[in-house]
Amino acid sequence: MPTFSWEEIQKHNLCTDRWLVIDHKVYNITKWSSRHPRGFRVIGHYAGEGATDAFLAFHRNLSFVLKFMKPLLIGDLAPEEPSQDHSKNLQITEDFRALRKTTEEMNLFKTNHLFFLLLLAHIFIMETITWFTVFYFGNGWIPIIIMAFILAASQAPAGWLQHDFGHLSVYKKSTWNHIVHKFTIGHLKVNRILKTLKSLLSKDKFRPVLFDVPHLLLLNGFSYSRLSYMVVLALEFPA
Repeated sequence: MPTFSWEEIQKHNLCTDRWLVIDHKVYNITKWSSRHPRGFRVIGHYAGEGATDAFLAFHRNLSFVLKFMKPLLIGDLAPEEPSQDHSKNLQITEDFRALRKTTEEMNLFKTNHLFFLLLLAHIFIMETITWFTVFYFGNGWIPIIIMAFILAASQAPAGWLQHDFGHLSVYKKSTWNHIVHKFTIGHLKVNRILKTLKSLLSKDKFRPVLFDVPHLLLLNGFSYSRLSYMVVLALEFPA
């Protein structure tokens, strides 16, 4: 395995050429940085530098992550080189170490499965309330407005819920994270909006149009681009 000096490593700090050092190991992250779960800017910030303490501070299962980094390994830091590059701010290094210690003491890296179960139950309960509202009170203005806000409020936590599962942050096995993520994003988020749009586009007289419009606007944050994308999906995959 070749060895590299800090002088050589620091040359690779471009968008098209990125190296970094973690625990005396040199990794070429040029192609992989765009796939980084937290974005290419976060990991790209450490191009040409040592990223050991930042890596330790923000990754829960270190051995699991390191398995995926093996294909990126290109060499070692030369034995005569210091563990940190000379330009590294010592205060930042100490802050990262303190952050890791604090998160471990607070058990922030341990998943509370009950929390995610209750969050999922919370979403189902709110959506049940909306359908009970229209069933019991009918299609009046007040029930419609109440339904729109409750459904929009239930979709907000659904978005964060699918985000956590999508980043493989809940279960130790990625398979379970993928299954629940697909259910959450496919049935609680996108599928809900698509059904509403299909109802509008098919001019379904059994569902109040006045309910659908504020519902869609609230769910999509009044974003024209998101609504346009959903309309295309609804037309592409009709019911």
